Amino acid sequence: MGPTGRHGILQIHPTRRCNLRCLHCYSSSGPEEREELAADLVAGAIEDAARLGFTVVSFSGGEPVLYKPLGAMLQHAKQCGLRTTMTSNGMLLTPSVLNRLRSHLDLVAISLDGAPASHDLMRDHPKAFSTMARRLPVVRESGIPFGLIFTLTMHNVHELDWAAQFAVEQGASLLQVHPLETVGRALVTLDGSAPDSVESTFALLEVLRIQEKYGEQLRLQLDLVLRPSMEEDPSRVFADECPIDGSAPFAELVSPLILETDGTISPLEYGFARAFTLGNIHRARLADLAPPWRTHLYPRFRHLCRDVFNQLAHPSKPPIFNWYEAVAAAAQQATYATAL
Repeated sequence: MGPTGRHGILQIHPTRRCNLRCLHCYSSSGPEEREELAADLVAGAIEDAARLGFTVVSFSGGEPVLYKPLGAMLQHAKQCGLRTTMTSNGMLLTPSVLNRLRSHLDLVAISLDGAPASHDLMRDHPKAFSTMARRLPVVRESGIPFGLIFTLTMHNVHELDWAAQFAVEQGASLLQVHPLETVGRALVTLDGSAPDSVESTFALLEVLRIQEKYGEQLRLQLDLVLRPSMEEDPSRVFADECPIDGSAPFAELVSPLILETDGTISPLEYGFARAFTLGNIHRARLADLAPPWRTHLYPRFRHLCRDVFNQLAHPSKPPIFNWYEAVAAAAQQATYATAL
């Protein structure tokens, strides 16, 4: 089943252009960046993903609303039978933008990094919060369901309650708490700020308390894994014994699947070790890249996940952890070891 449950997710990063230069940006996006994917390549990847069993396409960035073909790509995804989501910093969600997107967008996730001062600091912009907050009434009026994504660091777990209250007041249906991963720009600007096991435990307790406080008003999602849950169901982290006979839909083998702005198709997260990628859609379609990856690299990927599972399942390890980060780190180490 994997970490995304019953949904196979294709996450597309069509551009690195952004109106902000956030401290924690995994793709090092910014106003000066112009790298983006051609619309025909994105459309082809969407078509292939639907055929491979993926059910959701999610657009991120950069800031996806700066990608001019975004509306057409969302419409194309809906025509292919996929659910559509988008992650945005919220500052550019004007009535005209939302009017173009609302017929083809099932959910918009808006970034929130804490109370106003904390948000502005992380976004490296003095008006990031105030501008985003002014857009939220327009988002509500558009009728597009929306949630908020909170980046958890070593320094902001005490702001989770504030974020939840803000989410409820604004009519958000979801508050997703995602741990900081020190990749991209964050590797330089925020090294040492990713939550450790103690801070992650406090975050879990706070999420449970907040969920009880707000009940059905707000759904909370914490992107961390508890060791007992992992041990009970190894398939959640691709660590179960799975026959590699070609019968399972490709989306059941790896999800999320990441289409990066340079055309690279990676498993699990942006910037995953290149030794494990499917290839690049500038050279071949996703439908052509998937079969050889299933045959040659999928066994190695499963072995990697199983090794991480065995390490994290040891009683001496913390009971809560960021599985994506652990697998990405192990993949980099495996790549380095192979190169020696």
